[in-house]
Amino acid sequence: MESLFEGQPVRHILSLSGGKDSAALAIYLRDRVPDIEYIFHDTDKELPETYDYIARLEAILGKPIVRTTPVDSFDHWLTVYRGMLPSNHRRWCTKMLKLKPFEDYVGEGPVVNYVGLRADENRTGYISTKPNILAVYPFQDDGLVRADIIRILEDSGLGLPPYMEWGRSRSGCYFCFYQQKIEWVRLLETHPNYFALAMEYEERSVQFGEQFYWLKNEPLRKLMEPDRVAKIKKDWEISQERKKAKRGNRSLVETLGGLEPEDEPHLRDGCLVCSI
Repeated sequence: MESLFEGQPVRHILSLSGGKDSAALAIYLRDRVPDIEYIFHDTDKELPETYDYIARLEAILGKPIVRTTPVDSFDHWLTVYRGMLPSNHRRWCTKMLKLKPFEDYVGEGPVVNYVGLRADENRTGYISTKPNILAVYPFQDDGLVRADIIRILEDSGLGLPPYMEWGRSRSGCYFCFYQQKIEWVRLLETHPNYFALAMEYEERSVQFGEQFYWLKNEPLRKLMEPDRVAKIKKDWEISQERKKAKRGNRSLVETLGGLEPEDEPHLRDGCLVCSI
């Protein structure tokens, strides 16, 4: 890799999102790339389970994980963008709270950036395109799939991210617009204070123009009504039963964590630096 940068000293950097794949990659590379730097872009809007997971991973790695907290907060950038909340069509949150801190940390020198995309997925998303940053994909190069990632996490003693225990599939901000409706329901039940904060952002958005909903066509205040919660849960259970009927027999390691590969399509359009 160093030859691609014409003999210049190269830094090796892995961005951690708080998700299972980047955590597994950090452990996978721990002894393979001794001089690797681990960084975590703290938006200050993460779930408490994410902070706990990063702290436990840091102990396993045996070296510091640098927190690249943005100089300007989410609320600062929300003001700059005139109250326009981020969505999949306007992902300024990723740009200003993840990519910009990453590129500021990297600087202008040559860097190899390790990305935790697996060999069994075909995802796209935001990732830096600066010419001094070379993205590499060790799991894809080595043919590692979801079951391998879970084994790495289990064997290390870290395990899966704790937010997966209550049914959230991704890392990232608690109000991430890529969440499924069932995940919003689980956020309501597990962290009602964060649900309330997300709803507050949503309801204030009308002051800055057109009403915005995290779920595009349904306000969180409607989603939290008992009848609506019950329907979302029932619909999710039905969909899971259908998938189970098609799934056949699978090993325990393939089913750990609750989500199967066919449950993950909504992750494919997400932001790589946020959710891997």
